[in-house]
Amino acid sequence: MPQRPSRLRKHLSADALFRLVRSDFTAVPDARPGDVTIALTDALMAAFAMFSLKDPSLLAFDRRRGEDNLRSIYGLKNVPCDTQMRTLLDEVAPEDLRPAFRDVFRQVQRGKALEPLAYYQGCYLLSLDGTGYFSSHTIHCPSCLQAVNKHTGQITYSHQLLGGAIVHPDFREVIPLAPEPIIRSDGDTKNDCERNAAKRFLRQVRQDHPHLPLMVVEDGLSANAPHIRELHQQDMHYILVVQEGDHTFLFDQIAAAVAAGQTQVVTLEESATGVLHHFRYRNSVPLNESNPDVLVNVLEYWEIQNGAVGHWCWITDFPVTEQNVFRLMRGGRSRWKIKNETFNTLKNQGYHFEHNYGHGEKHLSVVFAQLMMLAFLVDQVQQFCCPLFRATWKKWESKRLLWDRLRSVFFAFAFASMQAVYEALLYGFAKAAPVLLSDSS
Repeated sequence: MPQRPSRLRKHLSADALFRLVRSDFTAVPDARPGDVTIALTDALMAAFAMFSLKDPSLLAFDRRRGEDNLRSIYGLKNVPCDTQMRTLLDEVAPEDLRPAFRDVFRQVQRGKALEPLAYYQGCYLLSLDGTGYFSSHTIHCPSCLQAVNKHTGQITYSHQLLGGAIVHPDFREVIPLAPEPIIRSDGDTKNDCERNAAKRFLRQVRQDHPHLPLMVVEDGLSANAPHIRELHQQDMHYILVVQEGDHTFLFDQIAAAVAAGQTQVVTLEESATGVLHHFRYRNSVPLNESNPDVLVNVLEYWEIQNGAVGHWCWITDFPVTEQNVFRLMRGGRSRWKIKNETFNTLKNQGYHFEHNYGHGEKHLSVVFAQLMMLAFLVDQVQQFCCPLFRATWKKWESKRLLWDRLRSVFFAFAFASMQAVYEALLYGFAKAAPVLLSDSS
């Protein structure tokens, strides 16, 4: 099993990444003329701090916005009230937040901190999937997706995004890249879709990280010729789920090859667990009748344990061999980490991903989702690279309890850094009697 970094590098500490994020925010365009009371950088950093601290609502954060730690740790000069924050961030173009994701990722690459996540032939597994984070029958903005109930005519407004993260079967941590909003753009009369968002996402990833070796893992919706051609065009490998009901031609080809004895079979048994791994594969199979030039390599897998049988099938551009079937299978199954370790974490471990912090009239909902994902990225870097963070998490046993305790300490005592907050949570500290600011005697 590859080893995570054994010690924290200074440029990957929470405090260093906070400074990097703030630096990127200074480059976000602000169209307001003349002197302003609240800088856009402060509004962005305040929202980032809100998600970093896992405040359950914008109102809860607003009630504590006068705290000095917001200035000393997050670098805020003036903390906006909730109304100011919503007004300012509604005007921000979501794509202007991409550089912060890119630069945090590059910090992880610096000093070879990303290398333990390389999976096969130097490539990193990039898992993609879409998710929703907002839905309403009444609240909406021009970029909302719209679904009309054919029986009642009622419209449901929603926001979705396509998320992508570097994953590895041996690690719980994921390294998310900038998500791609699935929205209606100006003038569009039809909904955006996950397939179009994936095309935009892949092109942007390659632009941001031109030399990053990637193998994309996705569900069966992506196993189509246009998407595979796009992956090839972006110089990305792939492992994609295929299902018999969606790929009749492909499975007919496999069935004919099995009947003719033209497939290869590998069976492996884990002596310690009794799990039986059974593989069948064939290389250079046409994807479908309409695209005979798109040749894929097919890997089928059966997991047999205590009489229960699970079956999966993937296509890949890597030639399948007896030596790599197990490796490719584990890579294909790791696509679930985008759901389990990313979306489910955001929804169930204190991030309040589906809470409406504010919808706005232009971009606010999307900007808030981007900033929450950015805070999650910084947290994942700490979890992967910072032994102090991991020890603190272990002490408090759950993420929710850790975030609750972190907020209570953060807003009760003065700290010079987030490292000092983690140390206080891990080692404890002497609690002095409060110093009263006024004398009532």
